[in-house]
Amino acid sequence: MAETIKDLINGNVTWVRNTLRHNPDFFNKLATSQSPKFLWIGCSDSRVPATEITNALPGSIFVQRNIANLVVHTDSNLLSVVYYAVKVLKVKHIIVCGHYGCGGVKAAMSNERYGFLDNWLLHIKDVYRKHEMELDGIEDEEKRFDKFVELNVLEQARNLAKVSFIQEEWESGEFPYIHSWVYSLKDGLIRDLGISINSSSDLEGVYRFNNLKK
Repeated sequence: MAETIKDLINGNVTWVRNTLRHNPDFFNKLATSQSPKFLWIGCSDSRVPATEITNALPGSIFVQRNIANLVVHTDSNLLSVVYYAVKVLKVKHIIVCGHYGCGGVKAAMSNERYGFLDNWLLHIKDVYRKHEMELDGIEDEEKRFDKFVELNVLEQARNLAKVSFIQEEWESGEFPYIHSWVYSLKDGLIRDLGISINSSSDLEGVYRFNNLKK
């Protein structure tokens, strides 16, 4: 086990060496500040690292990850990340990215017990309940699973649009845009679900906050 963990340290040394070979000043510039244009809200799954699958450099994507890429309005960790990204870093785009084959979504489809995790899965089950007729109408289980992954991403993006300080930013302009993506483990490609949000206009009235500038 000790030798296994050392592989990570050795890998870091190799990465630094290779990076400096191509860009000798890379770490000097990286250490001064960060100015990412993107916030990534993704799944904790180890197979879906934001920078690697987008071929992006360190410093370009601010990242928040949890099981099944949820946006829960009582999650102070997530809200703190989003607030810092929007208010301080001034990111222009927020990407909610799920992935096909997500274990959290799969677990939420079942009636199995997973201990403490069941409390987190309830948020995903709520998505299923909202779209129950559509999902139950898909006979093929794998296709239903894929559709559930997509619907979960779309619902989490909408949850993000309901956040008060996100709507506050929209009072001043068009940013940030909230995008809904799904990553495929089978081919490594990202699918844009084609729905981007940059206003509260499509939200139900009860979720819209009054414009502070009025």
